[in-house]
Amino acid sequence: MGGSDSPHVPVLLREAVEALNIRPEGVYIDGTFGRGGHARAILRRLGSEGRLFGFDKDPDAAEAARDLAASDRRFVFCKGSFARMDQVAGMLPQGGGADGVLLDLGVSSPQLDTPARGFSFAADGPLDMRMDTNSGEPVAHWLATATESEIADVLWRYGEERYSRRIARRIVAARRDKPLETTAELAELVRAAVPKKEMKRHPATRSFQALRIFINRELEDLRLGLEKSVELLRPGGRLVVISFHSLEDRIVKRFMRELSRPERLPRRLPVAAVGRRMPLKLVGRAIKPGDAEVRVNPRARSAVMRVAEKIT
Repeated sequence: MGGSDSPHVPVLLREAVEALNIRPEGVYIDGTFGRGGHARAILRRLGSEGRLFGFDKDPDAAEAARDLAASDRRFVFCKGSFARMDQVAGMLPQGGGADGVLLDLGVSSPQLDTPARGFSFAADGPLDMRMDTNSGEPVAHWLATATESEIADVLWRYGEERYSRRIARRIVAARRDKPLETTAELAELVRAAVPKKEMKRHPATRSFQALRIFINRELEDLRLGLEKSVELLRPGGRLVVISFHSLEDRIVKRFMRELSRPERLPRRLPVAAVGRRMPLKLVGRAIKPGDAEVRVNPRARSAVMRVAEKIT
């Protein structure tokens, strides 16, 4: 399958690489290779003994990653979700463990700008939305069989769409005549179903987000990926996560906070939480792109980066 010619501009590139606190001989994991922007920046800071492992489910990303692996022996690519990053544990040098993990979540510009992928309503294309086009179920297939309540639940849970029931009702009614097959059809149906329009936001934005997240199990993968990251990191290693919407960021913020704060015991319990060290410590505050970056790359405006360090 051909890819898009759209350049992918990595969000918070300098900030993310700085946050990893890269050592030339270190071992790092790029959980979302994309088109390799972050990966190449990390490799520029690694010495000859450093190593970078990359993951991605997308076939076009895999093709770009394999090209990089063929030209740089320090880079190893593993096709698949970062939720399975523990599969490289036996390949990690220096006794195992990683010095940093980067997760740049969401969908990339080439994915959004390739109509055949079905991620965007900006141009008409097949209603697919799968990150890995070689497995799983396209959105069109799921919408053709899901119940009205299942569709409404997905739109509300993963898109926080307030008109989820109204949209689900329209989808079920429309498919009685003809199955939804294209992004334009779905976008127009949602636009007609939403009574209150928002300035600067297409009415179908939340619905497309919800369906993409659901069909790719993005939040489930995120939770697993965060857990695997902490397991793989060595003491002093950094976990850097860039999120693009509140659902992702909420999960990341809660995960880092819970693993960095001592367990709270009941006040009257005659036991003190002394000597119990949590596995993480937070590094700085959440970081957002500056005005200059947003002007150059408007898709960066919703990004939030959080950093934590392994201490035990």
